[in-house]
Amino acid sequence: MQTMTALADFREDLVDGQRILRFSGRLTLARLEDLPKRLERIAAPERIDLTELERIDTVGAWIIYKLAAENGAKIEGASPEASRLIEQVAKSGLQVKVRPEPLNPATRVLGEIGDAVYDAFATLGGLLGFFGAILVGFWNIIRNPRRFRFHALVHRLDLVGIRALAIIGLMSFLIGTVIAQQGADQLAEFGAEGLTVTMVGRLSARELGILMTAIMVAGRSGSAFAAQIGTMKLTEEIDAMRTIGISPIEALVIPRLLAAVIMLPLLGFYATMMSIVGGGLFCWAYLGIAPVSYVQQLQTAIPITDMFIGIIKAPVFGAIIAMTGCYQGMQVEGNAEEVGLKTTAAVVQAIFLVIVLDAVFAVFFSSIGWK
Repeated sequence: MQTMTALADFREDLVDGQRILRFSGRLTLARLEDLPKRLERIAAPERIDLTELERIDTVGAWIIYKLAAENGAKIEGASPEASRLIEQVAKSGLQVKVRPEPLNPATRVLGEIGDAVYDAFATLGGLLGFFGAILVGFWNIIRNPRRFRFHALVHRLDLVGIRALAIIGLMSFLIGTVIAQQGADQLAEFGAEGLTVTMVGRLSARELGILMTAIMVAGRSGSAFAAQIGTMKLTEEIDAMRTIGISPIEALVIPRLLAAVIMLPLLGFYATMMSIVGGGLFCWAYLGIAPVSYVQQLQTAIPITDMFIGIIKAPVFGAIIAMTGCYQGMQVEGNAEEVGLKTTAAVVQAIFLVIVLDAVFAVFFSSIGWK
């Protein structure tokens, strides 16, 4: 009983010219007494013997480690428990570099470019794989139409299309007004103000109507898709759906994809009309072109191919926006911050892909004579 309650102690021995410090008793916080002060007054040991030590805690391990580190002493006779504690306090005693070593600016720039290229290709590969999963989901629905959730599609049609009419209409109306105003000012220098109607009509029908609508839908609906699915992923609702045999692709992704594909051509046509109306009001108010004359000039200025171009591009843009938003939502994991990061990534990637595809379409239609 006396041994179990012994205070921490030590003694100094000299063996073969080496100073040995032998610890005994219980080297714990409750049994230290004045041992740390006594250790400060001894000569530096070359070896530390822990054979007679009954017990050690973290405080005792720190004392042993600090004594050995300061004097370069070798620790001997430590039990497995003592060795493990000394090893742990040794790791905690390592100096941490708060600031990393400064990198060469050129190396840092090349590294960032490499990371960006890798992320771009990884995202592209992920989108292609996600597109394959969507095709599989469509095939399963075709084989068993009862799996399709029509009410989910109707709900998404309302959110993507009808609730976006106000903001898209206002934006398109103002864009048409700005195009007419800027075009009239520039064409006035050549005495060709009458061509303002042609410029407003062709720009609205061929490019800006559908492009600005796609950008607005990407910022409004694409971000909502990513945030909604990302939150469901974070709260493990998607895992629960898989557990009960419901495919997240069929239940969450396909209704959103179809809603975007269906509504974007309609929204694009609506935006084109509002842009033309905005330009027409400016031409009537400032150029004196009557509404009847404005409409007659539009009929001769806008070829039917311009309307076909918008109708062809719109579903593709809608599919890209919905697929990007849903894909980024599915990538959320870890914490709530990921939802914001993936939502931002969804919007940026959707807008980027829409603009790239618009350029590809422009080159393609020009090459087949639709100018």
